[in-house]
Amino acid sequence: MPILVTGGAGYIGSHTCVELIDNGYEVVVLDNLSNSKPEVLNRIAEVSGQSVRFYQGDVCDKHILNQVFAAHSIDAVVHFAGVKAVGESVEKPIKYYQNNVAGTLTLLEVMREFGVNRIVFSSSATVYGDPREVPIKEDFPVGPVNPYGRSKLMVEDILRDQCTADPSFGACLLRYFNPIGAHASGRMGEDPSGIPNNLMPFVTQVAVGKRSLLQVFGNDYDTPDGTGVRDYIHVVDLALGHVKALMWQQESSGIGVFNLGTGTGVSVLELINAFAVVTGINIPYEIAPRREGDVALCFADANKAKNELHWEARRGLLEMCQDAWRWQKNNPQGY
Repeated sequence: MPILVTGGAGYIGSHTCVELIDNGYEVVVLDNLSNSKPEVLNRIAEVSGQSVRFYQGDVCDKHILNQVFAAHSIDAVVHFAGVKAVGESVEKPIKYYQNNVAGTLTLLEVMREFGVNRIVFSSSATVYGDPREVPIKEDFPVGPVNPYGRSKLMVEDILRDQCTADPSFGACLLRYFNPIGAHASGRMGEDPSGIPNNLMPFVTQVAVGKRSLLQVFGNDYDTPDGTGVRDYIHVVDLALGHVKALMWQQESSGIGVFNLGTGTGVSVLELINAFAVVTGINIPYEIAPRREGDVALCFADANKAKNELHWEARRGLLEMCQDAWRWQKNNPQGY
């Protein structure tokens, strides 16, 4: 049965498509290509040996959703489609609520009309806000500190309510931490439009000469070296988590909430140093003011995913850096 992957041409979505295909799923992709390029679809086919059915359109557009669901007997949805830059969300909150919340409501409405009752949702560790302690467990209080995180939590609450209202409905909420890295082939990776919002593509773009300098936002946090500490997870490990979530849903209904992370905190400077170890390239950087909405420490307790989804992150920081560099070096201008 086909799986609809919304936002399937994006960074995490495209890697998830490959892992879904490798596990025997038929994949249908809906993406508006606002932060991705058509070439990624060719790379999915190249890497996996199987093409995906692609529809260019927006998850807020009920007409295109009806077209997709009418053409395919969709079994479940893996929902990535949305906007995801913390800083931009502070500047443009309405855009985030429109895309992330209203878009999901439209998707759920069409799913209901076509009798599709399983969804894996791309949530985020930002729902925890500034955590009271680390590592973060799924039952910790939530309190996002920016519109991006609030939009993710709103969707989580909507899905909880839907699971309560309809006992046959199943939603798996995957709260992931900081995906980096790329497919080991070097043919797929992170290719942000414009100035990167995430650390690793900024590092690799400096390394390849596309940018002259890395900005490190804040060195006065209460962390070992003053820079922010995050849980960096290889994008392929993350993609495999979505496959495990679909498998879990075959045996379970109702709501499931899982952190996807390594359980290890890494500072910005530690990541820069690890990249230098792997590549032999020292990344020039300057300290910039803290970004609004950022927190000092954020890393996961991922034991619940290990015990219930039978998933755990297997790729370490050096492999993440190595794969990210291979992608950037082979594709200096991205796709």
